[in-house]
Amino acid sequence: MHWEFAAWLLLGGSTLLLFLGLPVAFTFLAVNLAGAALWMGGEAGLVQLTRNAVASVASFALTPIPLFVLMGEVLFHTGLAVKVIDGIERMVRQLPGRLAVVAVIAGTVFSAISGSTIATTAMLGSLMVPVMLARGYHPTMATGPVMAIGAVDMLIPPSALTVLLGSLSGISISKLLVGGITPGLILSAIFVIYIVLRVKLEPALAPEASVTAYHGWDKYRLFLQYVIPLVAIFALVVASMVAGWATPTESAAIGAFATFALALAYRALTRANLLAALRGTMAISGMILFIIVGATTFSQILSFSGASSGLVSAITGQGLSPAAVVAAMMLVLILLGVFVDQVSMMLITLPIFMPIVQQMGIDLIWFGVMFLICMQLGLLLMTMKGVAPPQVTIAHIYQAVWPYVLISLAVLVLIFFVPEVATWLPNLIG
Repeated sequence: MHWEFAAWLLLGGSTLLLFLGLPVAFTFLAVNLAGAALWMGGEAGLVQLTRNAVASVASFALTPIPLFVLMGEVLFHTGLAVKVIDGIERMVRQLPGRLAVVAVIAGTVFSAISGSTIATTAMLGSLMVPVMLARGYHPTMATGPVMAIGAVDMLIPPSALTVLLGSLSGISISKLLVGGITPGLILSAIFVIYIVLRVKLEPALAPEASVTAYHGWDKYRLFLQYVIPLVAIFALVVASMVAGWATPTESAAIGAFATFALALAYRALTRANLLAALRGTMAISGMILFIIVGATTFSQILSFSGASSGLVSAITGQGLSPAAVVAAMMLVLILLGVFVDQVSMMLITLPIFMPIVQQMGIDLIWFGVMFLICMQLGLLLMTMKGVAPPQVTIAHIYQAVWPYVLISLAVLVLIFFVPEVATWLPNLIG
């Protein structure tokens, strides 16, 4: 069989099944069964598929995923997230779009302690959006900042999706985690500036409301008591990786232990909260690991069938520069993000993209950070719709998200032309 047939069947078939709504794990399981029967020797291929499934999830490199997710689950189920929002709100003075600004700042803090992007968006959506709507905020101004934080959360460690990307692509997980910090903080800062300027131009989007003034210790108490310790956990996790004191797995374990210690110190960790956090961690981690099972075999079948080498040769044979190839890859990712979720994007593209990136000598961290930015352009629209009040329509959500998509694209262009934005901090690791 020609490699073109294999490429159409494997890549085209998986994309079609995803468009039809089949869950990601089952999509790749179905394609893998067909591919193993055709290109891996029938029954022997199915036996190999089973072996791959065990080996893929037994990788020690994947250990940070449940630990990072657990950090976020403990934060949300113990109610510490509400205290963080209160602490930040007391520190933010009266300014245009104040509550939207609080949502962005609080979301950035949560991003530094939560490994689950979906959980961060859902939590902020359920806590902040109803309050903003009750104070007369336009639905687009109430939902836009919360969706935008999904973009920041994916970039700032700890991030389970970043660990997954590093594991599937072979990029250094620790450097990839650290590489997202600067772009994530830049995005957060630009989001705040945009909100303030937009509300100044259109005050009706976020009517000014009276703010309770706190003075002295009352103003700083919650910030010092809840926000600073959580940011300290983030600093500890990142510093341990940058300084080379700990691997990503060890850093994740340190972060999870510190999060539990804080919850116990605040007397917020009850038996019910603990069980809820563990159940949430098991559900999210199990989903990710099940998807990895399918991804590993999918990459091997692409290689066995000749589709990977055929596509790589066809692309590299065009004589394009590395920059042009990377730009084309980013465009493919952005278009895919309109239709499929982030994990599906990784599974479909990485088996083709990574051999090209390695063959052309492209900086892996630079490429990985831009890959993350392209993945987050979907901005969790459906998650936002699931937690938003009934008066927020899907039209409001799509209208709200476009300014933040354009800002993310601007940061993507910045990193494309100035790679040091993403690579300077990982280079400190050596």
